[in-house]
Amino acid sequence: MGDMGDITEQELGEIYDFAVQLGKDAGRLLMDFARARWEDQGSGEQLFSEKDNAVDIVTKADEGMYTLLNFCGVWIADYAMKDVEAFVKNSIEKKYPSHKFIGEETYSKGVSRDYLIGDEPTWCVDPLDGTVNYTHLFPMFCVSIAFVVSGKAIIGVIYAPFMNQIFSACKGRGAWLNETQQLPLIRKPIPPMPAPAPGGCIFSCEWGKDRRDIPDGNMHRKVESFVNMAAEAGGRDGKGGMVHGVRSLGSATLDLAYVAMGAFDIWWEGGCWEWDVSAGIAILQEAGGLVTTANPPEDHQNAEITDVQLGSRLYLAIRPAGPSETESGRQTQERVVREVWKRVRELEYNRPGA
Repeated sequence: MGDMGDITEQELGEIYDFAVQLGKDAGRLLMDFARARWEDQGSGEQLFSEKDNAVDIVTKADEGMYTLLNFCGVWIADYAMKDVEAFVKNSIEKKYPSHKFIGEETYSKGVSRDYLIGDEPTWCVDPLDGTVNYTHLFPMFCVSIAFVVSGKAIIGVIYAPFMNQIFSACKGRGAWLNETQQLPLIRKPIPPMPAPAPGGCIFSCEWGKDRRDIPDGNMHRKVESFVNMAAEAGGRDGKGGMVHGVRSLGSATLDLAYVAMGAFDIWWEGGCWEWDVSAGIAILQEAGGLVTTANPPEDHQNAEITDVQLGSRLYLAIRPAGPSETESGRQTQERVVREVWKRVRELEYNRPGA
């Protein structure tokens, strides 16, 4: 437990219990706001605005505005909800005033994009991951809360309130779905990665917010990589991966949770910030998964496979895996990492100011 700094086991347990309850409470706030959209009809007010582009949406729940809504001609005065991030931040500051706090909505108003997380105890929060989903009432949205010490995420809580799914983990205490089912779900035994992987795997990926239609830009590189992973085995000059399926949830946080669950075998993505991935990484690593860099090294067959640094913005995640007759679980994971690196393009997501 060397990553815990000066935090004792008892204190860690108390922080974990607090984080789980905080995630539940924050998720209920999100659902209160969402539920108003189908319980009362007739409002002509647009509940979202656009940020940098048409897929980067900020809902009023995200912004934390007090809102006066008119449904069916009935003014609902005092229908106000504190911004989820403000609620989470205020709760943490009251309980743990010495801890650092990083949240998407408060930090996005800043300018610097230096690495955000140091050695001090830090809460890293995304009050609403899957904002586009939330706007369209597609149920894959969530609250994401991570507790990070010495640069490592040691507690993660992800609550998807529309589906009533809560994923949680604490270093040394396992990873869980709805606090009762240990992750990964298939455990007797935990299966190794498939021998023909990426064949036989579910591959999870996201289109991301960078939609610039420029030659060899990130979107084009992603599309090429997706096609490589999906194409018939041996196709595309040997890069065809023939994955079993390709999935895109629209939420990086939930992608990681589903990898920890074992529902996804592989997740490959670039462009995420710390709040997008910290809780998911904590849960996935505690479940026995592997998280390394998305970008293939020059010698991808022999390069060392190391744990990714929070804030790298480039992530490749592999589900928990058990041993096969010839390999350890870790060896099967590393084999799949190299097979993915063989098929994907290098992405360019730098950190301005870093």
